[in-house]
Amino acid sequence: MTTYFVTGISTDVGKTIASAVLVEALEADYWKPVQAGELDNCDTKKVERLVSNSKSVFHKNSYALKTPMSPHAAADIDGVSIQLKDIKTPNTKNNLIIEGAGGLLVPLNNSKTILDIIKPNYKVIVISRHYLGSINHTLLTVKLLQEKGFDVSIIYSGNEHKTTEDIIQKMTNVAVIGRINDEPYFDRNVIKEYAELFKSKLTSP
Repeated sequence: MTTYFVTGISTDVGKTIASAVLVEALEADYWKPVQAGELDNCDTKKVERLVSNSKSVFHKNSYALKTPMSPHAAADIDGVSIQLKDIKTPNTKNNLIIEGAGGLLVPLNNSKTILDIIKPNYKVIVISRHYLGSINHTLLTVKLLQEKGFDVSIIYSGNEHKTTEDIIQKMTNVAVIGRINDEPYFDRNVIKEYAELFKSKLTSP
C-alpha cells in the first residue's frame, strides 16, 4: 500500500478537494495530522462528505486546534506545543492520503515544519494554483522536495495557464496527475468524476 502526502504551494489552493478526489480514486484512508480552525467543519468532515466509497477510513487529527492560523501560533493560543513524536501515522493496511496544512515550511513549533512530518517513503503530491507568484512558489516547493529525494507529482487546481505550466514542467520534469477545474460546486458526483479521470495516473504497488 502507498502513502501520499498532499501539500500546497500556499494556503487555499485546493488541497482538500484534491485530497477527496485522491481518497475516492484509491478508496484510500484519509488523515489530516494538524487541523487549525473550523473544528465544527474541519477538512476531515469535508472530505468524508465528498467521498462515496465505503472502504475509506477517516483517521483522527493528532492536533485539533481552535484558531485558523499557522499551527505553531494556533497551538500557542490553545496552550499546547506540537511535538513530532505525537504525530503518528495511522496503522492501516489501506492506501493513505495525508493532507498537510498550508505549504511545506509552515511552522509546527519553533524548529519544525510540515516538511518534517513527511517520511521518506511517502509520495508527495503538490497542489498548484495559478496566481501572480505561483511559478516561484511551485518551483520552490517542488525543488525542495526533489532535493530531499521525494517522489513528487503535481495536481493543478483551477483553470489552465499554459505558459505557466509549460515552464514548471520544463524546470521540474515532474509527472502531472491532472487538473481540478474551478467547478460551480463540488459534491460526491463531481468528486467521483475526477477520481475516475485520475485513477490511471495513480500507481499503487
